[in-house]
Amino acid sequence: MSFPLPDSYTEWRHCITEICGIPLGESFIRERLAALDDDNDHMTRKFIELYGRKHWKQTKDWFTRALKDQGEKNDSQKP
Repeated sequence: MSFPLPDSYTEWRHCITEICGIPLGESFIRERLAALDDDNDHMTRKFIELYGRKHWKQTKDWFTRALKDQGEKNDSQKP
């Protein structure tokens, strides 16, 4: 079964958290950003091959936004 690529942050976040069941915690986000920034990472090369550089860049931007959202969520929970 194939799914269309998400074309918005909301769709992407839904795919990650709801469809895949992966919580977007800070450590996971940082690990993914590090891998996506590594040109030698096999999965990053495969991602670019399958989905193109434009979607790779967009995905990095979405992970960066998720990290920012995570930081804001943590800040709002501080006393």
